[in-house]
Amino acid sequence: QELGLTEITQPVMFAAGVAVWRLWCTLSDARPHLLAGHSLGEFTAYVCGGALTLADGAALVKRRSELMRDACPDGIGSMAAVLGMKDPQVESLCEEAAQGQVVQAVNFNAPGQIVIAGHREAVERAAALAKSQQAKVMALPISVPCHSDLMRPAAESLARLINDTQVKLPQIPVINNLEAGIETDPQRIRVSLIKQLYSPVQWVRSIATMQAYNIDTVIECGPGKVLCGMAKRIAPDLRQLSIQDPAGLAEALELYRQQQKTEIKHGES
Repeated sequence: QELGLTEITQPVMFAAGVAVWRLWCTLSDARPHLLAGHSLGEFTAYVCGGALTLADGAALVKRRSELMRDACPDGIGSMAAVLGMKDPQVESLCEEAAQGQVVQAVNFNAPGQIVIAGHREAVERAAALAKSQQAKVMALPISVPCHSDLMRPAAESLARLINDTQVKLPQIPVINNLEAGIETDPQRIRVSLIKQLYSPVQWVRSIATMQAYNIDTVIECGPGKVLCGMAKRIAPDLRQLSIQDPAGLAEALELYRQQQKTEIKHGES
């Protein structure tokens, strides 16, 4: 039950992602062309990419989780996944359901898979509208309305800590959540990390950015296969691998070894 609390979940997920990345770096000299992280994972990506130290990243994530918890007391907000509708349809029904409260599309996870968040009553109204249009709606077990306008107070407080934190140019470029772009200026990285707290996660566009850089394989570091599932829906031709257990790690390492053999053969010929 305690692991379900956002102030505990976020640091644990962060630590798990960095741990898997470090294990990969220990066992393989292969490094990705790009890094990306979904929501909290963006902080993990910047640590793995060398823009943030582990200590600074952990401090930011811990404070971020506490501020998010405090910005919206339990029972005030909620989140739900809307399945089977296009982006403009979901945005339109959120506008209709708001009625002076907040409800917004906050995660563009895959075509036809959009998460909404805001005041609990407004999210319920939006869910009812979506169901009336034959969409499927799944309530999420999250009381914090992540990436909605209700997180602006949290972002304002987090900004002070981020602006006092050293941010370096990433050694490996990171695709941000805010615009699905790649920032190379440390101050602009700070701004994107602040704004992402109350802005939608542009995951569909992030995968499109990877494709624009001719990425053909994505490897998910950390527990679960959620990001691989999203990537498969967005870009079926992308190879997806998940390092969430020893078997997944072995598969990813073997893939890299096979690629090395192929490159050597081509080089010899």
